[in-house]
Amino acid sequence: MTALLGPAAGSPAGQPVGIKDVARAAGVSVGTVSNVINRPDSVSAETRERVRSTIERLGYVRSESARQLRAGRSRIIALLVLDMANPFFVDVASGAERAAREAGLGVMLCNSAQSPSEEAEYLGLFTEQRVRGVLVTPADTTGANLEGFRRHGIPFVFVDRVLPSAEGCSVSVDDITGGALAVRHLLDQGHEDITYISGPMHLAQCQDRRTGALRALAEAGLPEDRLRQVEAERLDVSAGRDAGARLLGMSPRPTAVFCANDLLALGVLQALYGAGVGVPDEIALVGYDDIEFASAAAVPLTSVRQPAFRMGRTAAELLIEETDESAAGDHDHRRIVLQPELVVRESSLSRSRGRAPA
Repeated sequence: MTALLGPAAGSPAGQPVGIKDVARAAGVSVGTVSNVINRPDSVSAETRERVRSTIERLGYVRSESARQLRAGRSRIIALLVLDMANPFFVDVASGAERAAREAGLGVMLCNSAQSPSEEAEYLGLFTEQRVRGVLVTPADTTGANLEGFRRHGIPFVFVDRVLPSAEGCSVSVDDITGGALAVRHLLDQGHEDITYISGPMHLAQCQDRRTGALRALAEAGLPEDRLRQVEAERLDVSAGRDAGARLLGMSPRPTAVFCANDLLALGVLQALYGAGVGVPDEIALVGYDDIEFASAAAVPLTSVRQPAFRMGRTAAELLIEETDESAAGDHDHRRIVLQPELVVRESSLSRSRGRAPA
């Protein structure tokens, strides 16, 4: 089947223009039309020009879905992320799209909304659509949703998550190191009563960032109970405001807060600002991801930067390499772990402690 751009001669009104219509109007065979589209060098210049003019006049567009069925290979990569409202995942998608475009491929972008059930529905759709492969930041930590890929032989790459086995590639950031960077910085500023505001703790990123925070405390000779925790239901600004309200009710209040991502931190900042609590003088604040809004906040936000664009691009390149028919059998699954860095801004520099960033 082919797409219809408009009524054309040689095809009944309201019906798609097909390759047979083009062949009939140009006075050539269907095979010649196919060669002009797929192997133009095999057709004489005169015939090639006549067929192309006819295609343009009739408004013929070949069917990509039909081509996929014949070739058994799609030109579409699927990207399934946790939350498209988070600018971090927008940057990941931009990196993946750039790599796909350079390879002549397209990207189907979907949002699981951190829901394992919605993730399962999308994974079923990808299987039905016979996508070339899938880039996924999984919401379901059990891996059950990926069984469909394994059964149908659809390649996949984990993004922002380490694949727990050797049956696929993954591109992630060392979140344990990231959590340690954040809390070491707060300790260097003189804080010893720190609260970690996490997202849902079934997410590996939230677990690893807490593990890093505890590691920094241990290095400083401090017990684990110096890190209190507030678990937010989601990783967004609204959940951050709710967590900030809970933070304000804590007794004693912590002098520093480390948030699992920047959206939570921006919500906490709003809650503290609304209550008249000074940042950083009364409570120092550190986020994670270093999204664009972090530097533009009312109090510029210290954050652990993740190379999101590079992560998406690298993941797409691995998937493209794995699905390249010319390199069949030459692909080795790899786990690529990128390193985060701390970007220090005003939100964590307590003037009363007089400390400057290292």
